[in-house]
Amino acid sequence: MIKFADNRASKQRKENLAFLTFRIMSYFVVVILAVIILFLLYNGARVISWDFITAMPAEGMTKGGIFPAIVGTLCLVAGSMVFAFPVGVLSAIYINEYAKDGLFKRFVKLMTNNLAGIPSIVFGLFGMSLFVNTLGFGDSILSGSLTLGLLTLPVVIRTTEEALRSVDNSFRQGSLALGATKLQTIRKVVLPISFPNIITGLILSIGRVSGETAPILFTVAAYFLPKLPHSIFDQVMALPYHLYVISTSGTNIEESRPMAYGTALVLIAFVLIMNIIANLLRRYFSKKVKMN
Repeated sequence: MIKFADNRASKQRKENLAFLTFRIMSYFVVVILAVIILFLLYNGARVISWDFITAMPAEGMTKGGIFPAIVGTLCLVAGSMVFAFPVGVLSAIYINEYAKDGLFKRFVKLMTNNLAGIPSIVFGLFGMSLFVNTLGFGDSILSGSLTLGLLTLPVVIRTTEEALRSVDNSFRQGSLALGATKLQTIRKVVLPISFPNIITGLILSIGRVSGETAPILFTVAAYFLPKLPHSIFDQVMALPYHLYVISTSGTNIEESRPMAYGTALVLIAFVLIMNIIANLLRRYFSKKVKMN
């Protein structure tokens, strides 16, 4: 009995130590994020103003605002999601619901995982070769959006596939037993249940697209373009590339350094707002599923 009690106490101590370690690591991540945000607030808050957000850049981007870069980033995020989200979700549905277990399915999964590990600059070179030169789209929103869409496609496919796998097979079997076709089962049962988790892929994709510099460098980003785009075939400025340019180029980097911090702060706020909107959508659809 004493030995049993000692073993139990030892297991309890190990469990408490493990929980303490996990808690410390969680707090450490939060602290790192807080330090980054406070650093940007300290260095960039003084340049944040309504004019900074809504005005055009001026004097080699050392003065003025970043409105074209904000609009350009919005265009690229929206364009890439219009391409990546439907294609990624449909691909995941085919892999998880239709494709039979075998060599072909394993090959597709392997290629998807490999695609997720390719450096973003390689996507940029591929996008320049295919969309800019071969297809003749030029340096444009269309070329940049398609390139970023390809970049985020593996994330959407993998997260959607995991969301579909999380749906219990009893829902599928019950729907089929009631006479529904496979397509009706997927559309009416599987997708509504898994959609809140599919939104996770959208959140991750938005975060990655918003901060990418290499792909847009080859396909869409303009160094200095103090005007708004009028079509999908126009070049645009973008927040990550704008941040890179004013931090590394120009004759007076120190003068533009506060603008760099301010731009970084706006970029983080942009990603945060997009994530909040996506999370609100996820919560809305989760409640809708529970009500049904």
